[in-house]
Amino acid sequence: MSTATLPERNDIMRWKVGTLHENWYVAALSTQVDDKTPFASVVLEEPLVLFRDKTGRATALRDRCLHRNAALSGGKLFDGCIGCPYHGWTYDANGACVIVPSEGPGAAPKVERRVDRFPIVEQDGLVWVYMGDVDNAALKAPFRFPHSGEEGWSSYFMLTPFDGDATDLVENFMDVPHTAFVHSGWFRKAGTAKRAEATVERTCDAVHVEYFQPDDSIGFTGWLLNPDGKVMTHTDRFFMPNVTRVDYMWGERRGFVITSQITPIGPDRAMVYTAITFRFGVFNPIARLLLPAYTRVVINQDVAIMVNQTANLKRYGGRRFNSTEADVIHRSIESLRDHALAGGKGAHPASFSKRISFWM
Repeated sequence: MSTATLPERNDIMRWKVGTLHENWYVAALSTQVDDKTPFASVVLEEPLVLFRDKTGRATALRDRCLHRNAALSGGKLFDGCIGCPYHGWTYDANGACVIVPSEGPGAAPKVERRVDRFPIVEQDGLVWVYMGDVDNAALKAPFRFPHSGEEGWSSYFMLTPFDGDATDLVENFMDVPHTAFVHSGWFRKAGTAKRAEATVERTCDAVHVEYFQPDDSIGFTGWLLNPDGKVMTHTDRFFMPNVTRVDYMWGERRGFVITSQITPIGPDRAMVYTAITFRFGVFNPIARLLLPAYTRVVINQDVAIMVNQTANLKRYGGRRFNSTEADVIHRSIESLRDHALAGGKGAHPASFSKRISFWM
């Protein structure tokens, strides 16, 4: 096991979340990382600085100069390296200190020093960073965003800072009953309650929900999404530790997928990277013009309710929930994340499949 990072461990979220740090997290969009300006990101309270080397490869280093602890993200990039803004100590893309100005111009540093570099994967337009032991990074792969680059599908990203713990945010993104209230008139309408049925399946690392409501619809289907009047199918999926996928399909040829990756910044603050992916045939260009404004309104409504919930969870000392059958989904998510938060100790939540019914 690598011990390179052990001396740097301290009382930050990264080391207080059981096994949740042993995962890949999105640190930036690919377009945010270049060789001109350092990009600062925070994952699990760990400050990172991202940039590209001379070959265009992205790298992620701990955002802390070894000299006097200044943030490297405030420095400059040159020749594939990053220079500290305080005394000019310079690091290459692998984290090695290559220049110490006070030791003389052009001379190699007298002592070998290295800033921790984090394993990194760039895919689907995102820069993923592994936050656990570097030796474990190869044991799992980052989540693949559905339909990325597939013919006929278009997509765009939305970046949204949220108040809330990742568990609460996942539950919000997977929650159907709230749409009639938080998104009334935009997604569904309050006062038009309908009975719904769903199958909830929990595996060792995921929760899958399939809804059965033939007359269901969402606010903007109509002529754009469903001109042929096909029945909408709706599935929600959660993938450990922090990804949700919501699919709406109308037949085989039209679909709308919302995929959200939650990157915890701190215990109750996160950056959410949401991919809006759709296939509407000849209407794709129109959807690309109209959907961003619509989805931004809906996401901002979720931002507001999560501010409300997060503040009250703090006020009343954490989760003390009452649940109905609709909350089997929530409890399934909580069980997987709570087990990881506890370090994976004890019996793993058992897999199951259950049919539920509720009104929404």
